[in-house]
Amino acid sequence: MAVERVFNPVDISVSGMQAHDKAMEVISSNIANARTLDSGQGQPYRRLETVLRSENEGVSGVEVEGIVPDMGSLQRIYDPGNPKADANGYINMPNVQLPVEMMNMNIASRAYQANAAILKRYQKMVETTLELLR
Repeated sequence: MAVERVFNPVDISVSGMQAHDKAMEVISSNIANARTLDSGQGQPYRRLETVLRSENEGVSGVEVEGIVPDMGSLQRIYDPGNPKADANGYINMPNVQLPVEMMNMNIASRAYQANAAILKRYQKMVETTLELLR
C-alpha cells in the first residue's frame, strides 16, 4: 500500500486557515456591496459564496473549490425617487442579508481561530518532545 501524501497537523491547519481567510474575504465583499445597485453589468451585486472541499478522502486538509454567485432572488424595494427605479417605483437590491453575513463571518473567524489554536498546540507538543530528548 503506497501513501501518496501524508498530511500532518500543520498542513491541515494551514489549509484550513487559508480556506477560511478566503471565506472571510468573500464575506467582507458581500458586506461592502450590500447596497451596490450596479456591479458593472447594469445589475445589482449578487452575493458570493465560498465553496470548500476536502483535498483528499480521509484525513486531509481543505481547499477552496470556487467562489460562486448566489443566484437567489434579488430584493425589490419601493423607492420611486431613485433614478434606477422601474415604472412602478421599485428597484432591485443585492441579495445580501447583513445578519446572515455577520453570522457567516463569525463562523469563518472561529474556524480560523480553531486552526490557529491547533498550530499552537502542535508547536508546544514539538517543544516538549525536543525538551525530553535533550
